[in-house]
Order: sequence, then structure tokens, then C-alpha cells
Amino acid sequence: MSFKGLRPINYGGREVWPLIEGGKGVSATNHASSGAWAAAGGIGTVSAVNADSYDMDGNIIPQLYPQRTRVERHEQLIRYAIDGAVEQVRRAYDVASGKGAININVLWEMGGAQAVLEGVLEKTRGLVTGVTCGAGMPYKLAEIAARFNVNYLPIISSARAFRALWKRSYSKVSELMAAVVYEDPWLAGGHNGLSNAEDPTKPEDPYPRVKLLRETMRAEGISDDVPIIMAGGVWFLREWNDWIDNPELGSIAFQYGTRPLLTHESPIPQQWKDALRTLEPGDVLLHKFSPTGFYSSAVKNPFLLNLEARSERQIPYSRVEAGEHTVQLDVGVKGKNFWVAPKDLERARIWASQGFTEALKTPDDTVVFVGPEERNEIRQDQADCMGCLSHCGFSAWKDHDDYTTGRLADPRSFCIQKTLQDIAHGGEVDRNLMFAGHAAYRFKQDPFYSNNFTPTVKELVDRILTGD
Repeated sequence: MSFKGLRPINYGGREVWPLIEGGKGVSATNHASSGAWAAAGGIGTVSAVNADSYDMDGNIIPQLYPQRTRVERHEQLIRYAIDGAVEQVRRAYDVASGKGAININVLWEMGGAQAVLEGVLEKTRGLVTGVTCGAGMPYKLAEIAARFNVNYLPIISSARAFRALWKRSYSKVSELMAAVVYEDPWLAGGHNGLSNAEDPTKPEDPYPRVKLLRETMRAEGISDDVPIIMAGGVWFLREWNDWIDNPELGSIAFQYGTRPLLTHESPIPQQWKDALRTLEPGDVLLHKFSPTGFYSSAVKNPFLLNLEARSERQIPYSRVEAGEHTVQLDVGVKGKNFWVAPKDLERARIWASQGFTEALKTPDDTVVFVGPEERNEIRQDQADCMGCLSHCGFSAWKDHDDYTTGRLADPRSFCIQKTLQDIAHGGEVDRNLMFAGHAAYRFKQDPFYSNNFTPTVKELVDRILTGD
């Protein structure tokens, strides 16, 4: 069957292609990429998650946190986030030159999300068409959108999550809900909404899930003209022919997060772009090491493999002799109040002999074994926390009330702000978290990218519109 082709949709008072650039923080999408996507007739998305600001000479301002306390550093982070996103939106709007539309994307689980979103929208009135927001349950998104008269596009991974948001909040501001983004938890890069009821090892066909979402929307009286945006795993549009003009699904649009990474305008460093060309099927891992507590997908590089290995060097313990915990741990810990199973004592001794001599307690009554250098890095990163999340498992930070989750800081995770800032600004790709969608292996297979070809955003959008 030949590719049906796409028809423009009306968004923000103008016709645009139903093609959305996925917003990727930290600094993996910026004004250059999102402005170019809008200029090509689509919906460009500026990530408002700690975007870059610039000095008078146009150089990126390093985001440093010399403040003494976490709360003071958190307040600095919010200032950086607002200043950076405002600058990126203004520049993207200029690049777009009146074409397409500019959205901003916010991770609801980021620290100070509401303050950042309100601060950005206050300073970019008339420039932002809509706000996409996920990673959490952003009940307040609709009321914030209403206050600033912008569209909102919630990101969800199930009909059940959408229904909860609609019932509690979105139904009260239905006229500004421009679309619903279905982010497939098994296919999309970055954080997703995989629930405890779903098996991360058993991907589900997105079609029945999106069909159920449309049925849920119809049951709430939402018009079929409100698009569902398919996000995750979208590469060749011809592979989604059955979704286009399908009465079961209603209006459908498509979001691209991974493909725009490999363009001339993409702000990610060249070594990150080069690494994308080498990926094979299975090289992207759906994992739960993120300090957000959410599942997320990233390239299975040495950084991620180290986190896997760290969690494998883990044994349960109790403070008193109980059950199978009949022997005392004698490596990696100080004191005698660590009772473990005999088989785990043997494992711990082997790890210690391999150099993993330090045992760090987790919130789940286990210890993980690491080397002295890694122990010091973990402790320093936890101490340097700048409050980039609303709840951080790694540092036990919380962005409100008493500023602590009340749980032990978890050494099985990592400082996500540190690694995302590093990889976005030239840090080694093997030593940092490298987000990507599960279709990223197609860079190597798609003839469009042969002979090391890197398209402009306009060339990419034009290619997508052909079905390829």
C-alpha cells in the first residue's frame, strides 16, 4: 500500500503539519532545533528543563551552585531554568519566522516545575502556543494554561492515567486541551509512565492502547478533532498508514524525539551524534535506575552497565539475627549489626576481594558494594544536590515542606542533573546517561543516513512527509 500522506491540522490558529518535535532536556533540544522544526511547518518544542542561557558574547553560561544549602541551590536552579527557557523560546520564535508553532516541554517531576512553568510563560506571552507535560500526574497543568491562555498537551502512557487527570482537572479547562500525547512506555526514549500493573519485559501493541484512549476520550465528550499524538517508536510514517484517517482512532499526529537528534541544528555534541549511528537492536535499555523512580530508556553504555552491576552486588541484611540472616557481615561495613545469609556473606567477601570494599546502605534494607573511589563520588554527588527533582531517590531531596523524602538516600541511583548537563555539553558519552528511543538502531539501517549524511531539520521533515 502506498503512503496515504498527511493533512495539516489547525493548531494555535494556523495550519501546521501534525508532526511534533519531542522536547528533550537537559539541552538536547533548544532554540535551533525547535525553531527549525517550526520553520519547516511542524510544532517545535523547546525543553524548559534547565535550558541553556548565554552571556553577552553568546557563550553558554555554566550552571554552577556555590550556595551552601540545598534549598539555596534549588532556588538558583529555578532561576537558571526560567532564564534559560525564556531565552530559548525567544530565539526559537525568531528562527521559526512566523511558521509552524513553538511549544515548551516540562517534566512535572522536575524540581520547582510549577514555578518554572509559570515564570517562563509570564515572560514569553504571545510566543508559546502550547505546553507539553508528563513524568508525573500534572493536575495543575490545565489551570496554569488557563491563566496564561496557552494550549496544554498532557503526556500520558495509558487511558487510565488520562481519565484520572481529566476527571480531577482537565475537564474544567477542556477548551485549551489541544491534544493528548500517548507516549509508549516500551518504545519512547527518556522517562515514561510505565505502571506497576505493566510488565517492562512484555511490550504491548500500541494500537489497542491508543484505541482505548480514544474511547475513553469519547466517553468524556472529547471531540475526535482533538488529536492523539503517537510518541515512541515512530520512524517511517508509512509503517503507521493504518493509523492515518482511521475512524477508530480519530485525529492522529506523530511525535519524533530520537530522529531530530541527528540533524545539523541538533545541539547535542558530535560524539553523541556519532554514537547514535553505531547502535544495534537491543542497545537501548528500559530501566528503573532514574532517581525519579520512573522507568526510562537510554543507551546501554558503560554508564548504565555500571549501574546494573552495582545493583547486582547487593545483599539484604537485618539489624538482628533473624530467619536466614544467621551470620555477621565482616566486609564493607563498620560495626556488628549487619546480619546476612551465609551464602550472601560469601558473595560479599568475593566482591571485597575484587576491590568492591565499601558497603552502602539502601532504603530497602540492603547494601550494595562499590569501590572506594565510587563511594566517594556517590557521597559527593548526594551532598552537592541542587534539588533538580520534586522527589529524588538518590539524594532523598524533596522540593517542598521539610525538603526531605524521609527515606535513606539511595546509592543504586545517580545524580541525573549532573550527568545530563555533562553529556549535553561535551562530556564523554560512555560515562554519562545517553537517552534515546528504542528505534535509535534505525539510524544505522536507514539509507537516508548512509555515507555519514546528516540532514538539516527541514530535510528531515520533508523526508518524513514522504513516508520515509
